[in-house]
Amino acid sequence: MGESDPEFYIDGVLAGNRRILAKTITLIESAHPAHRQLGHTVVDRLLPETGKAIRLGITGVPGVGKSTFIESFGTMLVEKELQVAVLAVDPSSTRSGGSIMADKTRMERLSIAPGAFIRPSPSGGTLGGVARMTRETLLVCEAAGFNVVLVETVGVGQSETTVASMVDFFLVLMLAGAGDELQGIKKGVLELADAVAINKADGDNMEKAEKARRSYEMALHLLNPATPTWSPPVLACSALTLSGVDTLWETIQDHRRRLSATGELDEKRRRQALAWMWSRIEDGLKERFFGNHRVKARLREIEASVERGDLSPTAGAEKLLFLLDNDR
Repeated sequence: MGESDPEFYIDGVLAGNRRILAKTITLIESAHPAHRQLGHTVVDRLLPETGKAIRLGITGVPGVGKSTFIESFGTMLVEKELQVAVLAVDPSSTRSGGSIMADKTRMERLSIAPGAFIRPSPSGGTLGGVARMTRETLLVCEAAGFNVVLVETVGVGQSETTVASMVDFFLVLMLAGAGDELQGIKKGVLELADAVAINKADGDNMEKAEKARRSYEMALHLLNPATPTWSPPVLACSALTLSGVDTLWETIQDHRRRLSATGELDEKRRRQALAWMWSRIEDGLKERFFGNHRVKARLREIEASVERGDLSPTAGAEKLLFLLDNDR
């Protein structure tokens, strides 16, 4: 059974073989058409074995100590005999190589823990491409038996919305004592939060952390909760002293119990699956457009006409789309 056989990957993943799990994720990330087709087959076949894990998204303002938090939180879960996978969505990796590799070396304890698996964000591709790979990687990790799949936003902006659209629980990490706390994060990110945690609530920072916690609590009360079942709490924690980290895990489990009981968790996952399909359609249409030989032949010429003002943007778009329509 060779590496061109889907059974090689399927059997290895279901057996929890880390080496074959890594190879399967590399297959999913490949842009080669044959690899992509094989990757789709593998993911489709593994689909019945997915869906059992807690899907947890984490974002945070710069300097919040996200890597330290993830390591402490992940290590605590591993000590509870849970299997933890850490994935990243990093659209900046196309330019900078991303920061997850540095994060991985910083997460020394977690990266060597037998119950943990850390996967860097794929380098290259757009945010949409990275997100597609991360979603499929998440499913493969679930099939491999991970109980918690933690998806980290490494980039900023759109990546937060993207990660929130693939997880059950979205945690926003904030920092106390960094000036006007409420200016440090966009309202849109707070609207995505299932909980806000004020990190570094230790030592001399305790009073500032409690003040920040009350500020965020007031801010969240002004927002409409995403569901009547759950009002996002604001917690204080310390990744260094582990204070409040256990409470946070209990909060995540409580959220899961409540939304599972009402059927909202299943409904949320169904909506996410449809949204994923439509995002893939959008990506696929773009790929077909730019890969079309007629479009390639005329693209530069039509772009130049629009830039000079000889052709309106609408007319330019219609010409290019007409080329696609007529490529039968």
